[in-house]
Amino acid sequence: QVQLVESGGGLVQAGGSLRLTCTASASIFSMIAMGWYRQAPGKQRELVAVITPGGQTNYADSVKGRFTISRDNAKKTVHLQLNSLKPEDTAVYYCNGDLKKYGASYDWGAYWGQGTQVTVSS
Repeated sequence: QVQLVESGGGLVQAGGSLRLTCTASASIFSMIAMGWYRQAPGKQRELVAVITPGGQTNYADSVKGRFTISRDNAKKTVHLQLNSLKPEDTAVYYCNGDLKKYGASYDWGAYWGQGTQVTVSS
């Protein structure tokens, strides 16, 4: 079992930045792909960014060039740096562990954090 705890959400003005952190409890952290999803009111949950155990990254087109995912296997943490934030980035952001790759896409993994709210005002 992997427990994930997110932190770092908040309220920010458009153009601002936030850094989200997800801390994992299990030693298998270094062996699993980690990702961040987000869900806005009335919308489906969408994959924002993924990082493999080796550090390869993938991003949703809507956040490329603005968001950066990184991981520290020694500290069992994964970060999401959110820059140049837009009101449409407003959502609950969820850390997800053990994503599976299918061809060019990913399916969510079994482990979820509780979510952290990001609100971007215009």
